[in-house]
Parts: sequence; structure tokens; C-alpha cells
Amino acid sequence: MNKIVEINIKPLTRVEGEGEVEIVVENGNVKKIQVEIIEAPRFFEAFIRGRKYLEVPDFVARICGICPVPYIYSSSRAMEKILEINIPKEIQNLRKTLLFGEWISSHALHVFLLHAPDFMKLNDVIELAKIKPEIVRKALKLKAFGNYVMEKIGGRSVHPVSCRIGGFYRIIRREELEDIKRECKDKQEIAKELLEWILQLEIPKIKCDYEYLSLQDPEGEYPTIGGRIVSNKGINISEEEFEDNIEEFQVPYSTSLRCRIKGRGTYVTGPIARFNNNYKALRGEVRDVLEAYGFKAPLVNTYQSIIARTAEIYHSTLEIERLIDEYREPEKPYVEGKVKAGWGCGVTEAPRGILYHSYEINSEGYVEKARIIAPTTQNLAHIEQDILMQIPEIISKPIEEAQLMVEMIVRNYDPCISCSVHAIKVKIIKN
Repeated sequence: MNKIVEINIKPLTRVEGEGEVEIVVENGNVKKIQVEIIEAPRFFEAFIRGRKYLEVPDFVARICGICPVPYIYSSSRAMEKILEINIPKEIQNLRKTLLFGEWISSHALHVFLLHAPDFMKLNDVIELAKIKPEIVRKALKLKAFGNYVMEKIGGRSVHPVSCRIGGFYRIIRREELEDIKRECKDKQEIAKELLEWILQLEIPKIKCDYEYLSLQDPEGEYPTIGGRIVSNKGINISEEEFEDNIEEFQVPYSTSLRCRIKGRGTYVTGPIARFNNNYKALRGEVRDVLEAYGFKAPLVNTYQSIIARTAEIYHSTLEIERLIDEYREPEKPYVEGKVKAGWGCGVTEAPRGILYHSYEINSEGYVEKARIIAPTTQNLAHIEQDILMQIPEIISKPIEEAQLMVEMIVRNYDPCISCSVHAIKVKIIKN
């Protein structure tokens, strides 16, 4: 008898954006696995052409309402290389503080409102709140704290307005940061408690052989803005070598491109990659909690990404306090550069992984070429591979359980679908 298993998930839920999954397995043979991105392309790379370089960070920040800060930083970093701007340490550390605020906000949203219900066999955070109300309340406090950090430094929590190429539009005063610092101790205790709760969830123990790609900080800190691009399987390249080693490709069922390492295949970027490649750079307080519960690097499957994300929340609350303690007001809010023609690129660790931008500007400072490769774009091909590796277990389950397992695999990556959609080049040949 011909046995066909079909799984159709339309739409994907508890993810940002619009996506679907189609799977067809016939007599144990996989005929189709498609993570379909169905949002329309948003053409950001096209409509910033002809814009002045100073406008770019504010434009590209609108790609994402959840993670605008890395878009600002990657684009600014690329322009700063062209204009030969060296960012003072005070401004660099202030940028990190703002980014950690966004990590906290984004991770708290995903971990507790979207992801944790999966591991408790619950439909959503409403059901979680009924049985664990204090967990949800504390998670919302952390998210609010992340938003507060962004508002105090960035001017507002969504699409910050204080950032610019070369630094900030104004000097951020130390007394403003003291307001944040007063919140840190309480939020560190909450973050530690929630990490301990996550570490006690029933997380699948399968072991998978993935390639993890992340930044690595040249000074040995946990990676945030710039640095080397490394993997657990031997990649160690500069930001400028990214396009020499990573290629995008198109599939017919998606408005988002996919990525792979040239000559190698798919890879994972995001918190689990940062965690595995930079474990020793995590704050010691975080590692102490992890190891008390039997966890440390490497985490061995993407279900465990929930651990990496929650560990990063705790790490971020600790680092924000440290960076504020060390903060000294800069003499000027930003550094000017000399406008000239050139090409530059920048990479930042967005909540979901490495975010690559490259730009070419002319001698008057207008953009002629742009390329943006979002973390979700990089993860999409590997999500399909992850599903493929687990097909035997998926198809052995009743259809509802099989569908939930597939959705869990997708949610492990916290995909930001709206970030991933790109303009598609179309070549028309007339006979």
C-alpha cells in the first residue's frame, strides 16, 4: 500500500511575519519540505539607492520593529568604514548598552510569550499565564526593562531616534543612565530566576551536528558589534570576507532568499551560535547557573536555543550595569567623517543572529549599491534541513503531534520573516 504523509501548516503561528510549511513523505521518502515565505518583497535595498548616506540608518531601521538597533548599527558601521570614522570607546560601549536592551526585549518576548508554551504542551502564553502567572509577569517586567533601556538611550523603544552615523545626535548624560542602573539589580534577580526555570523544562535531548556561525569579539567580550566571523567548523574571516564565503540563492516558493556556506552547505546563526562559539565570554554568573543545572557549551540541538536566549537575557542585565559603571561622557556626541566614494560593510549580532550590510556610495555621499542579509535569511535553508533530519520521528507521530513538532522546529529559530523578504531580480527574455 502506498503510504503518504502530508503536513500542511498554514499559517505558521507564534512567529513574526507570514509563513507556511508543506511536507510530503511517500513510503518513507521525503518528496517535499518547504518553509514558504509568502510576504511580498519590501524593496529596501532598491529604494535607498540615490539616498544620502546619512539617511540610510533611519531608513533600514524600519525593516524591523523588533530589532531596529542592529539595522542602525550594521549600516552605520559600513558607512563609518568608508568615511574612515573611528568610534571612541565611550560611544561604542553606549551602543552596546542600547543593543543589550534590545536583546532583553526581543528575547523575553520570544522565550516566554512564544516559545516556552511549546515545551509545556500548551497552545499559547494565555494558557501558560493560567498555570505560571508569576513567570509571565516577571517575563513582562524584563521586556519592559529592555524597552526602558532603549527609550532612555535611543529616545524611544521602537525605531530609536538618537542614533546616527558616527555616534549619537546628542551626548547621553551619565545621570540619565543612572536611572537605568537603579533597575539593574532587580532585573538581574528576575533574569536569573527565569533562567533557572527554563533550565528545568523538558527539552528534547537529540544530538545534531550543525555548523554555527557568529561574530567573535577581538577583545574577548561576548560578541555584539563587529569582529571576526567564526564557526565551530573552522571559519574565521573578517567582515569584509563575508560575501566571499556566504552565498544567497533563490527558491521558487519563497520571497526570501536562502544562504549557505560556499562549497559546504547550510548553517545556524543566532543565540545558540553565539553561545557555542563564545561560551567563555559569557558572564561568570551566567555560566555558574548553567553549569549548576548540567548545561554548558556546546548546546547540541536547536530546541536548546531557548537556553541560549535566556542566558543572554541574564548576561545582558549584568553587562548593562557594568557598561554604565564604566561610562564616561564623550566630548562630542558623534564623529564626523570625510565624504568620499567607497565600499564598506558592517556586521552586528541582532537578537536572531549576524546581520550583514554592505554599501557603495559615490563621491557626493549618495548610495549606489546596497546589500542586506538578515539572520532569518541565513537560517531558512537550515530550518528545512533541521526538519529533514527529524522526519523519521515526525512522521511516526499522530498528525497533530507531528504538526506541533514541525512548528517547534521553526520556532526554535525565532524567525523574523518580514526582515527576510527581499527584492527579486527578474530577467525577461523575449523571443
